[in-house]
Amino acid sequence: QVQLVESGGGLVQAGGSLRLSCAASGRTFSTYVMGWFRQAPGKEREFVAALRWSGRSTYYADSVKGRFTISRDNAKNTVYLQMNNLKPEDTAVYYCAAGRTIATMSYSSEYEYDYWGQGTQVTVSS
Repeated sequence: QVQLVESGGGLVQAGGSLRLSCAASGRTFSTYVMGWFRQAPGKEREFVAALRWSGRSTYYADSVKGRFTISRDNAKNTVYLQMNNLKPEDTAVYYCAAGRTIATMSYSSEYEYDYWGQGTQVTVSS
């Protein structure tokens, strides 16, 4: 049974930092794409960042480029999202997702992902 468990959310002031973690279990994820999405109140879920577990390339939404970094720890089967210089508009529930076969051009589409975590709340105060 695949499980993705997010942690690390919380309340932070604008300009601050948080690191989210996504612990993956239940199968071998070496060929998977791992993504982070977020959903703010009253808005649709949106892509934040993604990487292929076995590759080096990373992908970001324009709104977070230069501020957020996605990374992985193979030994811990964990994906991270380091978030710096947070802004109030970053406030959302953040979700980790895993997809088995996703073309590079489709990394930002939530419909391409097979598994989802339960989400972790990030609140940025002004």
